[in-house]
Amino acid sequence: MPTSPPRFAPRGDHDAIETGTDFAPKFDADGLIVAIAADATTGEVLMVAHMNEEALARTIATRSAWFFSRSRKKLWRKGEESGNTLSVTEIRVDCDQDAILLKVDIAGDAVACHQGYRSCFYRTVPVGAEAKPSLKLSFDREMRRIASGKKD
Repeated sequence: MPTSPPRFAPRGDHDAIETGTDFAPKFDADGLIVAIAADATTGEVLMVAHMNEEALARTIATRSAWFFSRSRKKLWRKGEESGNTLSVTEIRVDCDQDAILLKVDIAGDAVACHQGYRSCFYRTVPVGAEAKPSLKLSFDREMRRIASGKKD
């Protein structure tokens, strides 16, 4: 069986990874890398997901955000069901190339979360409280929720 050519540069030494210009993303043992999507205009963090090599390659090539679902074990394009697509305006990688930041414009209802919120980060954890089982989350009252029933 023929092997496909590598899509990204091989991982080099520490200095090459952190100060060089070769794109050599570090995928974890499951072949995934963390991807953060943030609004290109405001910087608001909209969601965190995972990409495998194929999702990252498709995102780079198409300017549309693709991810890998760990629960469904398949590729998916954000907004393919809901219409809330993420158009990628910029891609950044962190210093050791094990996390991706997508700067995006969101279409549709401007909802990134499958629960109907603009951002997946619609609840807060009380800072300064004791960490115990009774610790309760609070909803961000500024966060808009649209009950569309469309999941992705």
